[in-house]
Amino acid sequence: MVAVNETLELIKRGADEVLLESELVEKLSNGKPLRVKAGFDPTAPDLHLGHTVLINKLRQFQDLGHEVMFLIGDFTGMIGDPTGKSTTRPPLTRDDVIENARTYEQQIFKILDPEKTLVMFNSSWMGEMSAADLIQLAARHTVARMLERDDFNKRYGSGQPIAIHEFLYPLIQGYDSVAMRADVELGGTDQKFNLLVGRELQKQYGQEPQVVMTMPILEGMDGVQKMSKSLNNYIGIADAADEMFGKIMSISDELMWRYFELLSFRPLAEIDGFKREMAQGKNPRDIKFLLGEEIVARFHSQQEATRARENFIARFQKGAMPDEITEVIVSVTNGQMPIANILKEAGLVGSTSDAMRMLKQGAVKIDGERIEHKGLNISAGETHIFQVGKRRFAKVILQ
Repeated sequence: MVAVNETLELIKRGADEVLLESELVEKLSNGKPLRVKAGFDPTAPDLHLGHTVLINKLRQFQDLGHEVMFLIGDFTGMIGDPTGKSTTRPPLTRDDVIENARTYEQQIFKILDPEKTLVMFNSSWMGEMSAADLIQLAARHTVARMLERDDFNKRYGSGQPIAIHEFLYPLIQGYDSVAMRADVELGGTDQKFNLLVGRELQKQYGQEPQVVMTMPILEGMDGVQKMSKSLNNYIGIADAADEMFGKIMSISDELMWRYFELLSFRPLAEIDGFKREMAQGKNPRDIKFLLGEEIVARFHSQQEATRARENFIARFQKGAMPDEITEVIVSVTNGQMPIANILKEAGLVGSTSDAMRMLKQGAVKIDGERIEHKGLNISAGETHIFQVGKRRFAKVILQ
């Protein structure tokens, strides 16, 4: 059996917070499979990479021999999660929930092992709860505690309405943990309040409280706002291979490391090695290729991932480039040359300072991809299409 400290290190990878870590160590030390829960309201028909931050963590627990419970909040979905909302969120219809839940079931098994995953619906127990039962549940929490939640507090303080049914959402999500007898519950950082309500309710129902593990919210392709279909900054796990690969290649070099941390299954030591290589001048595009292929292979196949990479290169080498491009041979000393020097030697800029200015403006592309890394070095033996601005092109052969 994997040592507890090694297991803990793997489980905590990418996590934002574990409450309480000492309890998790104790649960792991008992040697019994843990019941690990994560809930998803079927608010949209497609899952995206932001959702998979949690699902990947479930898969890690699964691979370690624990029991994974994937909860589809078909009942809570009809309430509407008020988390982070400045106004009352409109609930979904029953038909919406059923259709979206069906799609979720199909998509999660691109990551989770269907033979080891228990898919549950909270309507199974909430649908049988009477009005009297619901009132008894509501009696276990106070309005003062509800108003401790940041979004409720802000809305109350600014005089914005809070509907009574919105207070029920954290209670029902918390009661799910009671009904499922969860040992661990995963959720986004924005779900921390709700997850802790589950812990409290388990204590009141005489159960051992669950360990709460919060995971970071993944930024979308813009690198600013959280990944969301409504913001059109998402990468869907049902996207076609070429589309998925192209979207990954479009993210910034800085955001690439965030995606490696939260989405890649590669060892952290290997990712640290990529960072060192980039600092030493390796083209970040080549590292991003590895991320793109890994993600596409997970949701399609390795063959399709390889083909998507080849299609990307072919598409952007042709792209909006002229039919005839001047070919330039640049002599490289010491095996590598900084990109600013290459641009100058190729006649694409008047000076290295001009090159640095164009790089800062995002006006430089290699093989159709915008280059942001001003310290990039290119190795002898490579051939690339360099572009500065909209009209200056050169096929550069480095010797």
